[in-house]
Amino acid sequence: MRELVRQNRRFFLWATLAGLGLRLLFFFWMPRVTTDSLFYGDLAKNWLQHGIYAYTDNDQILPTFARLPGYPGFLAIIFAIFGVGSFKPALVVQILVDLGTCFVVADLARRTISPRAAKAAFLLTALCPFLANYSAAALTETFEIFFTACALDFVVIGFDGLASRKVWPWIGCGAAVALCTLFRPDGGILLLSIGAYMGILLLRDLRSGKSSVPIVRAGLIVAAVALAPLAVWGLRNHHTLRQWEFLAPRYANYEGEFIPTGFNRWIKTWIADYVSTEEVYWNIPGDKVDPHNLPSRAYDTPEQKQTVFQLFDQYNDELHITPEMDAQFAAMAEERIHAHPLRYYVWLPLVKITDMWMRPRTELLPPDSRWYAFTDDLKWLTLSLGLGLMNLLYVTGALAGFLRHWRSIAWVGLAVIFILLRSLFLGTMENPEARYTLESFPAVIWLASALWAGVGRQQAISSLQMPAQRG
Repeated sequence: MRELVRQNRRFFLWATLAGLGLRLLFFFWMPRVTTDSLFYGDLAKNWLQHGIYAYTDNDQILPTFARLPGYPGFLAIIFAIFGVGSFKPALVVQILVDLGTCFVVADLARRTISPRAAKAAFLLTALCPFLANYSAAALTETFEIFFTACALDFVVIGFDGLASRKVWPWIGCGAAVALCTLFRPDGGILLLSIGAYMGILLLRDLRSGKSSVPIVRAGLIVAAVALAPLAVWGLRNHHTLRQWEFLAPRYANYEGEFIPTGFNRWIKTWIADYVSTEEVYWNIPGDKVDPHNLPSRAYDTPEQKQTVFQLFDQYNDELHITPEMDAQFAAMAEERIHAHPLRYYVWLPLVKITDMWMRPRTELLPPDSRWYAFTDDLKWLTLSLGLGLMNLLYVTGALAGFLRHWRSIAWVGLAVIFILLRSLFLGTMENPEARYTLESFPAVIWLASALWAGVGRQQAISSLQMPAQRG
């Protein structure tokens, strides 16, 4: 990669400046410190000042495992240097990390496709407004995207040097996966994807009579390095809180906190878009819900509609879901799933996945989430449509790059498996949010960059085989 940058200094200089300018635009225009950001900051402050990984509740400092320690650890370092509550220096570091992602994705394309594709990948990453937007938000996405790109690049380096038995790429891959997971628990999907891809290669080698030792050894190294920090985290949780927790709770809840599982199951029988997440799911508990905002698919019969409205009337009086209410939601969920199993297990997850991939991704920006109603101010509607078009170009570009050049992209199966497994996981969630697909963007841009492979692109025997020798 260093040689490619040296040979194309002017291109990389101007592309980097363009990427920096885009990120600074979000930084100065709309830096975001959300409720989640403040919670991460509270964990960081208590860790820094009291040596306890804990949150503050009514002046009490209570140990927790509600969030993984990656981002609070980063904020603790920033707070130690710039002062507690200094989020803007954290955003500056995130901008630099996001620019680093551009180089990593470019190196991924260079190794698997061609130098020309690497330049395209760099530009696509640098000018991606969605990555730039989140680099100016005090959230975990920027780091998870960066470490995802690093892990994918290390896998490619490792496969290219598999015959030479190099160990450091696999150690680097495991470390990147570990860091990715320590920032967000769904980073574990990356480890599952790498394991699944290695499993396919292992089966290929066994069928062809080749030695399986190199792949098995690589997989064990990646798994050991990736899981070691999570083992330490789990031991801490058992020692401090008397509970084994190696990631973070599915609902990011506090220890002993009541989780309305019946309500969540009922939500999954109808929720399919981000608007419902914003208007219903996020409001509970603590904020009122207007049941008239529910789509018609939230109930199948007049009796169900009446029950739903009664339950939300009761919720709006108490602003929390009681176990009795939760039991009613659970019963209604079972009734709806039994009546329409395909809707619950197939159609709604597919619609949910489609919504997360195809939205304009304006959740951190002023435009109305119901942009498709065309009732927003013209400038915000234009922004929504413009970002929606750009998102469509990235997604269709990845699909086109794969369909046209999948035979000539080395290790392309890794990108495809990762995108598919992550999408399937997202289809199981109660809260469809477009930001959850951003972690797949290094793979998306990797595939899209194949459209610029060039006549002299590097060749691979197949998507699952070792690349041919490159000149």
